[in-house]
Amino acid sequence: MNAFALGAEQTAIRAMALEFAAEQMAPFAGEWDRERRLPVDTLRQAATLGMGAIYVDEALGGSGLGRLDAALIFEALATGCPSVAAFLSIHNMAAGMIASRGDEALRAHWLPKLASMDAIAAYALTEPDAGSDAASLRTRAAREGDTYRLDGTKQFISGGGMADLYVVMARTGDDGPSGISALVVPGDAPGLSFGPEERKMGWNAQPTRALVFENCRVPVSNRLGVEGQGFSIAMAGLDGGRLNIAACSLGGAWAALDKAVAYMNERRAFGKRLAEHQALRFRMADAMTDLEVGRSILWRAAAALDAGDPAASTLCAMAKRVCTDKGFAIANEALQMHGGYGYLTDYGLEKIVRDLRVHQILEGTNEIMRVIVARQVMGR
Repeated sequence: MNAFALGAEQTAIRAMALEFAAEQMAPFAGEWDRERRLPVDTLRQAATLGMGAIYVDEALGGSGLGRLDAALIFEALATGCPSVAAFLSIHNMAAGMIASRGDEALRAHWLPKLASMDAIAAYALTEPDAGSDAASLRTRAAREGDTYRLDGTKQFISGGGMADLYVVMARTGDDGPSGISALVVPGDAPGLSFGPEERKMGWNAQPTRALVFENCRVPVSNRLGVEGQGFSIAMAGLDGGRLNIAACSLGGAWAALDKAVAYMNERRAFGKRLAEHQALRFRMADAMTDLEVGRSILWRAAAALDAGDPAASTLCAMAKRVCTDKGFAIANEALQMHGGYGYLTDYGLEKIVRDLRVHQILEGTNEIMRVIVARQVMGR
């Protein structure tokens, strides 16, 4: 395959996801946003197409696809609704962690349900006082025989209160990253409660709540990997998560550009269509160029992660920063091209802008992405 072209299978996967987004997501995205409702039935329809466990091995019930395939899927789905596409990304990240680090019993119990999305997964790393500095998290899991006792709070958890399981990073040892372990906590575990649903600028189609653990008991068999591996599991998961959020940013920007092109070909000002004004044409040309720049680094990073390239984590950080910055800027530019109409909910631009803004913050802020890249560049 040409390094700059998709193969036939990838082209078909992308087309399938675009069709699903256009038919099953885009017509309802505004409604989901207004009603603050996660469309679980729609997610389960996506799961019938293999999108519930994208990079879980086929032998474990997944689709067995790679990170580049996933990036194509999430970019396409985000053209329909960035918020719902991003939630599906989080579900897939948690499923991938269970597939790669869970024992046989844990995989057998959860993966078929996750693949069909009869069970929905979420991911819990961030805490009220441990956001960018994730290694300083304080939620503690004290081992007592065959169980862990969890105490602490997780903040900004997508799917909080409605997910069937949470992959939770908790401290089982000393301070620092080596004292963190990863545990699968069922959503109905005694001792787990939830804060009120957060009111947010965007991502309204998915609930966000705090998780509160008070004497919450979890079997030791629900641990992923061995004690002390949790931080490395979290960071490995975030490499793929960053690619997916980057892809969702590009998908939202792509949808916004399509809306802008259609509007500019219809709207007239000063005696001609907006699309005939050279200054506006140049701005749209720059936006399309930026979209392709983002797509190029996204595909490069995804291919590196698939290949096990030692530089993959740095490339994922680069891709996340570039795509989320450019994606938001492109969507904002598309809104500007609509003038006052872009500010109205009927045109869908303001929702895309609101949804994409948080992408520059989550999965590691873009300032942290610069820290990761700078460490590689400077050798430390």
